[in-house]
Amino acid sequence: MLKATTILIAAGIASGAILTQAATAHAERVVAIAPLSTLGAEDTSAGTKQLIAQIEAAVAALPATKVVRAAQVAEAIKKAKKPQLRACEGDAACLTELASLVGAQIVISGEVGGLGESKVVYLAATENGKELRSTTLAVGGKTEDDGGPAGAAVRLLDPDNYRGTLRFAIDVTGATIYVNGSKAQPSPRGELVLPVGAQAIRVTHPEYHDFVRFIDVPFGKTTDVAVGLQQYPIIEHDLQGKPVSRDRIEYVKPPVWRRWYVVGPAAVGLAIVTAIVVSYAVHDFPGGNCRKLDGKGTPC
Repeated sequence: MLKATTILIAAGIASGAILTQAATAHAERVVAIAPLSTLGAEDTSAGTKQLIAQIEAAVAALPATKVVRAAQVAEAIKKAKKPQLRACEGDAACLTELASLVGAQIVISGEVGGLGESKVVYLAATENGKELRSTTLAVGGKTEDDGGPAGAAVRLLDPDNYRGTLRFAIDVTGATIYVNGSKAQPSPRGELVLPVGAQAIRVTHPEYHDFVRFIDVPFGKTTDVAVGLQQYPIIEHDLQGKPVSRDRIEYVKPPVWRRWYVVGPAAVGLAIVTAIVVSYAVHDFPGGNCRKLDGKGTPC
């Protein structure tokens, strides 16, 4: 009985250790959201509180991340009687002390600016007193499709996943897609996951004109891209068996004096006459070493 009890206790301890390790592996980092400030003081307006709640939800949605909410941070500051930690304004020592106070590795702090409904929040993520990354978050008014608080959280803590998707619908098979000059291989559904922002897209096919566009990739969304390729005209003629050139070749007969049956006998006759003249000159020329110039060809 005692042995069985000992085994059960050991098993319970082992299970607890496994659960603790699993919990630690699931929450690899603890991120504290510091109260946002305006002009050096904590901003407690309703709009800012709503924005903080959205930022907290976005950070909590990231994998392996535990969030210490701004209300919890404010309560810890109050208990520690350190009001100066409410508005660190980027001070490394202040942020390091705040992280230690709430048991966080990373602190996200921010400054709110702007007027009325349109505001801009300057956010920064700090770890061990060093700024990891910073970004801006536009609130209200006409803003770009950068993902809002969710996009800001990814830019700060997981920038490699700040991406969107393009889904291509190409009307021919065998086309090749290039993104910013590099060949890309889409999924079987024709999807490419790309960084957020403007991307240079080129779709090529040996028998068609290139499709070239600059396409904006929004965060966390899928954008459909319809690609209609236009066929080269010369390829179209060849496929349909139509003649490409209509040039006509016409042979012109040479004049009579340049035809072979006139030039040939004339050349032969000229050769015969030339041979006779040369033969006569050779046989009629006087022999000997010299001749008198008396008109009779008398030998010397």
